Amino acid sequence: MSTVIEQKQGVVNEITTKLKESQAAIVVDYRGLNVAEVTELRQQMRDAGIDFKVYKNTMVRRATEAADLTELDEHLTGPNAIAFGYDDVVLPAKILNDFAKDHEALELKAGVIEGEYASLDKVKALANLPSQEGLLSMLANVLQAPIRGLAIATKAVADQKEEESA
Repeated sequence: MSTVIEQKQGVVNEITTKLKESQAAIVVDYRGLNVAEVTELRQQMRDAGIDFKVYKNTMVRRATEAADLTELDEHLTGPNAIAFGYDDVVLPAKILNDFAKDHEALELKAGVIEGEYASLDKVKALANLPSQEGLLSMLANVLQAPIRGLAIATKAVADQKEEESA
């Protein structure tokens, strides 16, 4: 009997660790998805380096208590899965939101973003942000704009001086 309790405690510890260490953890209700759709979603998650796991709600509730994230407990009803993203805050929410657009059966519920509870609205807002690569590209464009303007102005002055001397 004690080995069962030890196994359950191990699962609770695993969930607690993942909740604390992940940049983003998104809870979804996957009820209504068929096996092929769940397999497709798992593959997308795996390719992005995101853990996508199904745990018993009672185990997750104990883990949220240990991680001081009990606000998440109200969303732990029915069959749930949790996507844990460790490298990118936006990516798990973006993949799940895009998948939910194509598969209405997938329902986003709530999440944990950088150790703080996030409501459904916050998760959806996060999903609509550009990815980390997109944000870096936007930053690069913003940083290049003044240099580009200087280069254009310098070329215009050089062209004007060339026309005057000709």
